[in-house]
Amino acid sequence: MRRLSLATARRMALAAQGLAAPRPEGRVDLRHLRRVFARVGAVQIDPINVVERAPHLTLFSRLGPHDRELLWRAYNEKHELMEYWAHAACFLPVDAYPLFRHRMEAERPWRAVRLLEEKRPGYVEAVFEEVRRRGPLAASELEDPGEREIPYWGNLGTGWTTGKLVLEWLFVTGRLVVGERRGLVRRYDLPERAIPREFLEAPAPSGPEAQRALLLRAARSLGVGTAADLLAYYMTRGPEPRGALEALAAEGALERVTVEGWRDPAFRHPEAEAPRRVEAATLLCPFDSLIWDRSRTERLFGFRYRTEIYTPAAKRIWGYYVLPFLLGERLVARVDLKADRARRVLQVPGAFLEEGVDAVAVAPALAAELGLMAGWLGLETVEVGERGDLAGPLRRVQAGRAFR
Repeated sequence: MRRLSLATARRMALAAQGLAAPRPEGRVDLRHLRRVFARVGAVQIDPINVVERAPHLTLFSRLGPHDRELLWRAYNEKHELMEYWAHAACFLPVDAYPLFRHRMEAERPWRAVRLLEEKRPGYVEAVFEEVRRRGPLAASELEDPGEREIPYWGNLGTGWTTGKLVLEWLFVTGRLVVGERRGLVRRYDLPERAIPREFLEAPAPSGPEAQRALLLRAARSLGVGTAADLLAYYMTRGPEPRGALEALAAEGALERVTVEGWRDPAFRHPEAEAPRRVEAATLLCPFDSLIWDRSRTERLFGFRYRTEIYTPAAKRIWGYYVLPFLLGERLVARVDLKADRARRVLQVPGAFLEEGVDAVAVAPALAAELGLMAGWLGLETVEVGERGDLAGPLRRVQAGRAFR
C-alpha cells in the first residue's frame, strides 16, 4: 500500500478542489463556472450575507472577480445546475439529478406534514396542483400560503408558513424541484419543466449504485480521503457505503493509501495528482467545500476551525464571520470580515496569524486579496481594526488604499 506524505496529500486535496492552479486571467465566463462545479461537485448554500453569500464566495476563491450573474444564468436560464440536500443545501451540476432520486424516493413523511394533512386534508395536493397549474411559485405566491404555525414542525423550519412546509416537503421527496432561485427565494416547479430531459428521463440508479457513484464523485473532489471523509462529502449514510468503498478499491476504481499522521487508511482517486508547488492566495468562506469537514481540515492543515456565528459575542475568540486565509498550501491566518455597504467599506475587525507564521510574508498577500475582494464587492476601501496579531502589520501594508 502506497504511503503519502502529509504535504503530498494536502497538495492533492488543493488541486482536487481547484485551488492549486492560478485563477483565470481576463473575463470569467460560464466555462470557468462549469470547471469549478466539475471539480468541487457541490457548492453549499447559506443565508448569511455579512460579506457576500456563501456560493459567491466559494466561486470567488477559485475564479477571482467575476460577474455574480453567472451563477444565476447557469441556474435559472440554462438549467445546468440544480439544488438538493447533499453535504447540506447545495448547488450541484444537474447531471447529479439521477443520483439523488433514491434519496428523494426514500424520504419518510415528516411528522409536521402528517399533522398538517390531518388538520387540513387535501392541502398538500392542492399546493402541488397549484404549482403544476401556475408554477414556478415561491411560498409567498401561493393562493393560500397559510399561517406561521410553528408547533407543526419545530426544528424543521421555525417560522415557515404551512405553504412553505408543503413546498419543502414536495421538494425533498422529488415531486417538485427548485425551478428558479434568486438569492434566498426558492421558486418551486415540476421536474419536467426545470430538469433537462436527458437527466430527467435517465434511469435512476438503485440506492447502492447511486451511493457508489456519489462516493466516486466525492473521491474526485477530495483527491484523497478516509472513508469518513468520503461518506461525509455527500452525507452518504449507513453500513452499505463503507462496503461499497472496499469494493471500489478492490476493483481498482480507488487506490488504498496511507497518509502520514492519519490514524485511518485512506482512498485516493486515480485522477488525483499533487502539484509540486501551490501558489494560492485566497480567503475561504466558512462553508467552502475545502474546509466544511472540520476534522479533515485539522488533519490536512493542522488548523482547528469552528465558526462562531452562533456563539455569544462575549465568548467569541476570533469573530463573527471568520475566513481562513490560504497562502501557498497552508492556512496561515483567520480574518474576521464584514462588508459595510452603506459606507462602501470592507471592514476587518480582526486578523490573526497561525502559530509559527511570519506576518511579513502574510500581510502583503492578504492586503492584495482584501483589495481584490473589496473591488469585486463594489466597495471602495478596506479598514483594518485592532484585534489580532496580524492587524497591525496588515494595517501598515494597507495604509488606507482605495479600490475601485
